Amino acid sequence: MDKVISVSIGEIALKGQNRKYFEDQLISKMRNAMGEISYGKIYKEQGKIYIEAAEEDFPEIINRIKKVFGLVYISPCYRVGKDMEEIESASIEIIREKLREENMKTFKVETNRVDKSFPMKSPEVSKHMGAVILKNFEGLDVDVHNPNFYLYIDIKKNAYIYIDRIEGYRGMPIGTNGHGLLLLSGGIDSPVAGFMMAKRGMNISGVHFHSYPFTSERAEEKVKNLAKSLSLYTGNFRLYSVNILDIQKELNKNCPEKEMTILSRRFMMRIAEKIALSNNMDALITGESLGQVASQTIKGISVVNAAVNMPILRPLIGLDKIDIIDIAQDIDTYETSILPYDDCCTLFAPKHPVTNPKLHFIEESESNIDVGALVEKAIENMEIYNIK
Repeated sequence: MDKVISVSIGEIALKGQNRKYFEDQLISKMRNAMGEISYGKIYKEQGKIYIEAAEEDFPEIINRIKKVFGLVYISPCYRVGKDMEEIESASIEIIREKLREENMKTFKVETNRVDKSFPMKSPEVSKHMGAVILKNFEGLDVDVHNPNFYLYIDIKKNAYIYIDRIEGYRGMPIGTNGHGLLLLSGGIDSPVAGFMMAKRGMNISGVHFHSYPFTSERAEEKVKNLAKSLSLYTGNFRLYSVNILDIQKELNKNCPEKEMTILSRRFMMRIAEKIALSNNMDALITGESLGQVASQTIKGISVVNAAVNMPILRPLIGLDKIDIIDIAQDIDTYETSILPYDDCCTLFAPKHPVTNPKLHFIEESESNIDVGALVEKAIENMEIYNIK
């Protein structure tokens, strides 16, 4: 009887002939997450992944791999042979451990007999083990509807017994769905947008726009810290830092004030697209939510889209601010995001921004300035940070 860590893999199991590719990608990301922690074998057994490691390292391993996208549940479990006496002994031991930690009164046994050659069917195993537990633990009762804890028994090549199921973030392994460039501001929304696209398997890099010296070095440091927080989920994070002060000055001098936000946004998209295309990326990502601010009306979004040809992904488009804040708090970006440092979006911000822009008016305004030269100059002077 020994202990291993069991990992449930969720929708990856539905990938058919491509399943091995996704599982191998997931295992690779798990190895990266465990880093310097010593562990034994990682192996697959009939729908789950198992990690052999020293039991004292289980908490740190679990804390790290639960940030790997593609994992549904993580469980410390006993691994025993397919023998009822061994299953009984392991079940009694793991319940004894659980009761030392918490005062539990009711339980339910759930058995998954993957190996159909095992002589007892799943309901028979559950019924038998319920009787064994009642015999060995005074004060415990069966509750099939709302138990204090479940005892899970998976019967495969080996038998695995566990109680705790620590939730992962689900999704798909990073790197299985292309590469996106996130427009990373210092606000609450954009880090959440990056997290959500990474959760769908995208590699994520970031581009940050600033107006130094009108915006401070602290504001840029704040964005670097947000990128570092995201890197816990995405892996190494490349951040492109672009100063758009000259662009904003030109817009302020030559274009209607009310169009300032939309025009600035179109420039950001053009710059981001050039960076993305030159680095073999597949899409842009923003933290926009429909109707949240003046530029995020459906007409405003449509006019911004028209500035580029690359797809712009907006994973927060249907969420309200409370939904977004909840995710930001869960992934530990919220406290950094609310630090009170100005970003470039507040510079030259119009008092009464246009909410129903017309593309031909916007393009007419842009005809007053050399769009291409301003974009090229901004990219030439950008800085690149590799954040681990």
